[in-house]
This record gives sequence, C-alpha cells and structure tokens, in this order.
Amino acid sequence: MQTVLNNEKEQLSKVFSKLSAINQEICNIEFEDCHFQDCNFTDTTFKQCRFIECTFSRCNLSVIKVAQSQFTDVVFEECKLVGVDWTRAAWPRLVFSVSLKFNKCIINDSSFFGLSLDEIVIEECKAHDVDFRDGRFCRAVFTYTDFSNSLFGKTDLSGADFSEATNYDIDIFNNKISKAKFSRDEAVRLLNSVDIELVY
Repeated sequence: MQTVLNNEKEQLSKVFSKLSAINQEICNIEFEDCHFQDCNFTDTTFKQCRFIECTFSRCNLSVIKVAQSQFTDVVFEECKLVGVDWTRAAWPRLVFSVSLKFNKCIINDSSFFGLSLDEIVIEECKAHDVDFRDGRFCRAVFTYTDFSNSLFGKTDLSGADFSEATNYDIDIFNNKISKAKFSRDEAVRLLNSVDIELVY
C-alpha cells in the first residue's frame, strides 16, 4: 500500500481502483476528494489518517481499524464494512456536516456506541447486530435498512427517518424518538416495550 501511494502524506483527487491492501497498516495520510473503487482493505489499520470528501465504491473494508482517523463527508456505496468499531475514530466535538453516508452496504457487527453523528445516512443497508446505544443520531436517515438484532438504548433518534426500515427493536421509554418517522406497518414493533395485547 505504501508503495502504491509513493509514501505521500497527502493524496488529493486521486482514484484508487482494485487496490488490494489486506492486513496492512496505513499511517498519517490525508485523503481528500479521493475515490476508492473495488478495493480490498480487509483487516487493515488506518492509523491517524484523514478522509475528507472521499467515496468508497464496492470495497471490502471488513474489520478495518480506524485508530484515531478522521472522517468528514465520506460516502460508502455497496461496500462491506462488517465488524468495524467506529468509536475508535477521532470525531470532532462539533460537527457541522454529515460525516458518514452508507448506501446499500453491509455494516453488520459494527459499533457506533456513544457517538454523536447527527444526520448520518444508513440507507438500504444490512445493519445486523449494530450497537447504537448511548448515541445521538438526530435527523438520521435509516430508510430501507434491516436492523435485525441491533441495539438501541438511551439513543437520541429525534427526527430520524426509519421509513421502510425493518426489524428494529426500539424501547420507546428508553430512547428519544420525538418527530422520528416510521412506516405504519413496521411501527407496531415500537409497541413491543408496552405491556399490551394487540388484536388483529
């Protein structure tokens, strides 16, 4: 990987296609307006890297480590990102723009525990066994995503859009869901935390 990048610490407006960097360590590189297409970064460590306005398309980023790396306006399209602990990244205390967008991705077994990522987009994804507890995701877009076995607890989902999302288990007494949007048929799941019997 270092050879491909010529050991340059700044990568600006470059396209990386079909790059294979499995189980590598990539340190202190800033990527701005870069596009990664059909790359394999499985089990790679990105240490203190910066990704600014970058796009990943059809890449495998499963079990990557994001040690103190920064992500600003980064888009993942049709990527596999299984087992990623996003809490290890360096997140600014004040965020003025959308940091992450996932579109048609697999993000199973990942963690966003305790993070504040307002307006995050997780659209048409598989998000099985993902930890959203203690996080703040106001005005997030979660449309058409499958949240099977994902964890929500003390999570601020105010204004979040769950339209056409499925299999979420959200305790209405233990999460903030003011002005959130849910599809009518699937919203019945919100009553699981209420001691009532539904009659059809």
